[in-house]
Amino acid sequence: MKNLLFITCLGLSFLSFGSSQPDHSILDRLLNEFVSSTGKVNYKGMKIKMDTLDTYLLELKAHAPASDWSKNDKKAYYINAYNAYTLKFVLTKYPVASVKDISFSGKDIWSTKLVKLGDKTYTLGQVENDILRKMGDPRIHFAINCASYSCPKIWNHAYTGSNVNGQMEKLTKAYINDAKHNIITAKKIKISQLFEWYASDFVTAEHTLIQYLNKYSTVQIEAGAKVEYLPYNWSLNE
Repeated sequence: MKNLLFITCLGLSFLSFGSSQPDHSILDRLLNEFVSSTGKVNYKGMKIKMDTLDTYLLELKAHAPASDWSKNDKKAYYINAYNAYTLKFVLTKYPVASVKDISFSGKDIWSTKLVKLGDKTYTLGQVENDILRKMGDPRIHFAINCASYSCPKIWNHAYTGSNVNGQMEKLTKAYINDAKHNIITAKKIKISQLFEWYASDFVTAEHTLIQYLNKYSTVQIEAGAKVEYLPYNWSLNE
């Protein structure tokens, strides 16, 4: 009986450990110290604290999402993972002028299979396309950051299950109404190539691209408005 009780308790302890979440506060402190409110990253300063970022990456590896996590917890985890590994890849090669100048064994940062989450290893492209985009929430595009000027800004805090929904809403509205990225009038819009590259996320059975933009735009766009896409600036976001 005692052996059975011991085995039961042991099993419950493993179940609890498997369901535990990483300490996102490690990333939160790092971002708050080295990322401005406008999304500019002090890579030079952050590079000195690479060990702190590495500690967080180990947290992500040790605490991968479990079946009992909420959808928001999983979303926060993978957004943080994408952003943290992007920072890691940039810092490893810094100083660089553009994320496009970075490669590992001949592969760009989105094709480099070094993202270790739980017992699996991914590329950033897989985290974005095979996990986050399949969650069916286009707002993830305004939360993940590609370390470039034309990207939606990196938030200077870590995401959690409790803040991810509200913060994605704020970042989506901020990006769409930022004239540095999108020039919006009622009859004509010049918008980020992000909306062209991920058109299938913004044009669905539920809404057209313009209808999606109108959910957040302070200027209401006419249904027949002319759409153009602005060149993407891949300069480092520093």
